Amino acid sequence: MADLLSIENLRAGYGEAVVLPDMTLRLAEGEVLALLGRNGTGKTTLINSIVGVTRRFGGKVALGGRDLTAMRPDQRARAGIGWVPQERNIFRSLTVEENMTAVAQPGPWTVEKIYEMFPRLKERRSNFGNQLSGGEQQMLAVGRALTLNPKVLLLDEPTEGLAPIIVEELLRALGTITRSSGICSIIVEQNARKILGLADRAVILERGAIVHDAASSALKADASALERFLGVAGKS
Repeated sequence: MADLLSIENLRAGYGEAVVLPDMTLRLAEGEVLALLGRNGTGKTTLINSIVGVTRRFGGKVALGGRDLTAMRPDQRARAGIGWVPQERNIFRSLTVEENMTAVAQPGPWTVEKIYEMFPRLKERRSNFGNQLSGGEQQMLAVGRALTLNPKVLLLDEPTEGLAPIIVEELLRALGTITRSSGICSIIVEQNARKILGLADRAVILERGAIVHDAASSALKADASALERFLGVAGKS
């Protein structure tokens, strides 16, 4: 299968600091990648570099064969990069529905389809962003990214700080998104157990470099790799 997202020899960071010294990574259409690693290993920097908010020292990022390297973040979004950052970045002074319609682009992911997936958002469609709980804000951040009808969906720590019942609801929704839409997804997650059952493939970073790249099922069964790279036991 042809690559949808292609990152070639990317060297990126912030200011004068290089966090990713030489990153090459490719994802196929519909592939779900779990991006794992301890704190400070470059996971968020990789996501931010795909979005276009880091400093690039070299290399390129392409989507469907189209070079995004020189594009601004807003241009990359219109080209097909959907982003759910750790901070969520919803519009707090707009309603739930306004948050989504403000950025919506034509495609299968409509506001009504988001409401079907997240009934809580439909119930709160007239509430402002600052009136939502943390879990509802995360659902809105995911829904807003989807209404862009992206080709790639990037999620940075989507379950962080959420109650267990909300985490389960969100993971079910992510499963629906990744299995039904053909969207290529990269999900950053500290807790490997939460995400390995959802992803097709797992990549582990250390010091801005890939140190492990395997099928998620293989990593889940590899207790030594889980312990060595992530400091967790292999059993779920």
